[in-house]
Amino acid sequence: MSTQELLVEEKGKTRILTLNRAEARNALTKSLLGAVTAALEEAAADASIRCVVLTGAGEHFCAGADLRRTLAEDPDFYDRLETYMDAYHGVIRAIVRCPKPVVAALDGCAVGFGANMALACDLRVATTRAYVQEKFVDIGLMPDGGGTFWLPRLVGTARALKAMFLADRLEAKELDALGVLAACVAPDALATATAALAERLEKGPPLAFAALKASVYAGLGDLEAALRREREGQLRLLRSADAIEGVMAWSQRRAPDFQGA
Repeated sequence: MSTQELLVEEKGKTRILTLNRAEARNALTKSLLGAVTAALEEAAADASIRCVVLTGAGEHFCAGADLRRTLAEDPDFYDRLETYMDAYHGVIRAIVRCPKPVVAALDGCAVGFGANMALACDLRVATTRAYVQEKFVDIGLMPDGGGTFWLPRLVGTARALKAMFLADRLEAKELDALGVLAACVAPDALATATAALAERLEKGPPLAFAALKASVYAGLGDLEAALRREREGQLRLLRSADAIEGVMAWSQRRAPDFQGA
């Protein structure tokens, strides 16, 4: 079911979930996270759905967490960090546990948690202007949402550490050369290319897809253990003076002065 922040539609046997906060580059609120998780779980349980597409309205996929809105709407945010962390990780679990292929259609930025949603999807179609960026260290945090699990496996440890330590962009053309993308297309061809891929997946054997997806991810290692490590580490960092300094510097548009405390 569509909400103001999440549009849900069906084309053939594909369910398309569109993050609908284009004015904020589809940055995530807690309510949007809940809607995405619920929509993924509904698609997983619906036998008529063969494929799920996750995309963003406008010219971006997702800019990560909407810190401004969260802090403005919830003055007690720091007292409920565990609840927020669980809401974010709930989306990743819903993507991975969905027995249907989940395709990310990427344009513009996939930053922070937005990057990790894209990386958690089974396949990715991106435009030539799309990029993935783990920007967490810029505000004194670490990647979560499985970022430390997915990125090294998709691009290699050395390249992943460089991207995470330096918060460098991974441009679509580089990701395509590394085999991370199913297709890299012009911006005006994203919808068509994604639809063509979804149509191929719709015609595939759903039981086989579910079994091979479960087997592949089981073979990659323990995602749940990675999410637990990220949760524990991120909660400690969120309560650090460096994270507070990082958020303040970001909001004031200045360079942070991290003290290691």
